[in-house]
Amino acid sequence: MNHHSPAHPPRSSEGGRAPLRVRGARALGRTPIARSAGFTLVEILVVMIIIALVLGLVATSLSRSISGAEAREAARKMVAELRYTRSRAILDKSEQLFTVHIEERAYAAPGRERVVLPDGVEMQLTTAASEVIADDVGAIRFFPDGGSTGGRVDLVANGRDYIVHVAWLTGEARLEVPDVDD
Repeated sequence: MNHHSPAHPPRSSEGGRAPLRVRGARALGRTPIARSAGFTLVEILVVMIIIALVLGLVATSLSRSISGAEAREAARKMVAELRYTRSRAILDKSEQLFTVHIEERAYAAPGRERVVLPDGVEMQLTTAASEVIADDVGAIRFFPDGGSTGGRVDLVANGRDYIVHVAWLTGEARLEVPDVDD
């Protein structure tokens, strides 16, 4: 009986089973090496270079942001020192000077430590002619009634202005940060 069913595979002439053959398959051991899933060294290097460039750009923009934050904080501290100087004039019933050193990027309130601005922050002073002490040193004078000679200090960092105004009549110090047109 030559009837072959899947339960009874054909037998070879030697009495054993016939070798298994599958259509379309190659002999065992001769299959081509399959490409492994993953990335090549070149692909990894390209991605790493792109990441390095992006991080470089982010670091640059963050450093500018930090300088802007430092400039804003320096301007706020200057306003506080100006207000302190005005208060000293009123409480002591005597004139007080807030001194600004342009070249050294520094200022001082009476009886306080001298403050030097952070690197990258430039300063310009506009004050009364009578308060110019030297070529690069000027002052804003506060009177016992709370008034002052008035003035303006411009702080500039990364092209951004921080303007400290001092009103001559009231001696009020305030910070103005103009909007930047993009």
